[in-house]
Amino acid sequence: MKLLDARRLTGLNVIWERPCAIVDVEITNPEMIPALVSHWQQQVQDVLHAIGWTAEQTTMHEFTGGISLALSAPIDCMYSAVEIAEWAYHRSEKLLIPESDSDSPDELSEFLARLQTQIAEEQNHDLLALKQQARAHQVAFLWDDDLVSVGYGKGSQTWPVTEIPNQVEWQNIHNIPLAMITGTNGKTTTVRMTSQIMQAAGDTVGISSTDWIGINNDIIERGDYSGPGGARSILRQASIDKAILETARGGALRRGLGVARADVALITNISEDHLGDFGSRTVEELLAIKWLVMQALDERSIAILNADDPMLVAKSANLNKPELLWFSLDPEKPLMQEQAQQGKRLVSVIEDHVARYDGQQWVKLCAINSIPLTLNGIARHNIANALAAASVCVAMQIPDAAIIKGLQSMTASDNPGRCNLFKVNNCEVLLDFAHNPEGISSILEIARQHPAKRRFLCFGQAGDRTDELIRDLARTAWASGLEHVFICEMADYYRGRESGEVYKLLRDELLNSGARADQVTHTQRESESLELAMAMAGEGDLIIMLALSEAKSLLQHLHDVGKLVS
Repeated sequence: MKLLDARRLTGLNVIWERPCAIVDVEITNPEMIPALVSHWQQQVQDVLHAIGWTAEQTTMHEFTGGISLALSAPIDCMYSAVEIAEWAYHRSEKLLIPESDSDSPDELSEFLARLQTQIAEEQNHDLLALKQQARAHQVAFLWDDDLVSVGYGKGSQTWPVTEIPNQVEWQNIHNIPLAMITGTNGKTTTVRMTSQIMQAAGDTVGISSTDWIGINNDIIERGDYSGPGGARSILRQASIDKAILETARGGALRRGLGVARADVALITNISEDHLGDFGSRTVEELLAIKWLVMQALDERSIAILNADDPMLVAKSANLNKPELLWFSLDPEKPLMQEQAQQGKRLVSVIEDHVARYDGQQWVKLCAINSIPLTLNGIARHNIANALAAASVCVAMQIPDAAIIKGLQSMTASDNPGRCNLFKVNNCEVLLDFAHNPEGISSILEIARQHPAKRRFLCFGQAGDRTDELIRDLARTAWASGLEHVFICEMADYYRGRESGEVYKLLRDELLNSGARADQVTHTQRESESLELAMAMAGEGDLIIMLALSEAKSLLQHLHDVGKLVS
């Protein structure tokens, strides 16, 4: 039994639909779980009774390899709640395993004295009152350690948490249309496509994503803002009238969702990625995290799912509140046919066009080969992303003309690092940030279809993949028709493995798949791989650069030495 983490979940989360404090506990012997839960709940109840928190509750959630123990809490005393949850765990651990190496926790009286001082420092009655007022006026309420706001975008007002006014001009406060986009692959590209379409409709669009937060094409700050902090930052921008929030696994798992309600929520797909962290050690647990965006929907909202993803199709049986809009690359799929017969709205490909079904007939929007990011139709993953973006905009009542203009006007320069093709000297370089099996397979399929004399692959793999998954990537790579493979060591991504271990797995499987020993080169850095590949490549050759650890610097380097083609 081992305490992994103690933290706040400030929004909708996989444990509960309320803010809470949790402790994650790794447990190798599942038989210990009932006793731990019982002891922990009793310790917590003793504290709650003593401090008068009579409305708070406890629960537990079992994950692969352990459990999370949760305690609900007032939003102005979340740190105190974490202290309670963690203290109760340590008390329970000592009761269950007296010989454990952990330090003995304070006795209840000592802990309460310290806790009550912390609660007194944390309490913010004005914050709680503002939350109640926002709910009464049916507008959004966002809070963090420093700021609190009501409403979104043009309808928002923000104050320091220590300077909340006594009176708010509620007639000026309102929400703006909000879409949340998540999934394993395609999130960022779909966010950017959706923003491009909304801008074509004349909207001022705020986006938060894994690369930046920004308004229209103006970047406010670079970095990974796909968590609740990024969502709050963009929704407090007083110039925006629509918002698109990329919602990634990490932020949702560590803090919960950044908003309590969305008008539209989209899940692009589900596949193996980032498996291994507590709470997301299986694809099923990953799906549960991604599915959180659906919990932010109500009967006025619209859910958008990919009909080509079996896991999403199966999970959709649990969805009953919002309207459900499906998109698919195949309009003849039985699910799509069934939905069409029921008069439901759909988005798919009809006669090589992005098209929407209005409940009675298909309306063709624009030809696939007129959308630059599809690379004349060979980038099927970007066709799917275009369908996803179009679906969001259909759901948000964006005019057809704007959907067409947005998809046709977005180029590779608007989507840096995603399927970017550069002309460098006499060869071409296809750069992508793909790092999981599904994403890598999509890029390799594009490379296979793209005209080239020879194809060179530069890539590596993180150590938290299983041996079989790493071997499968090597097999898939060689089957795409390669001349040479440069395997990067990527020391920053060993993740529990020894130096050279991932390289050996990839190399051995490449040799088993038919590669010669002289067709596989081992490098230490991604930049070294690209340099060697460019030295080997000649007229008409294609280099596939799957960048991870040096992604941003490699993108800049290719802009410096080459020309972005698409």
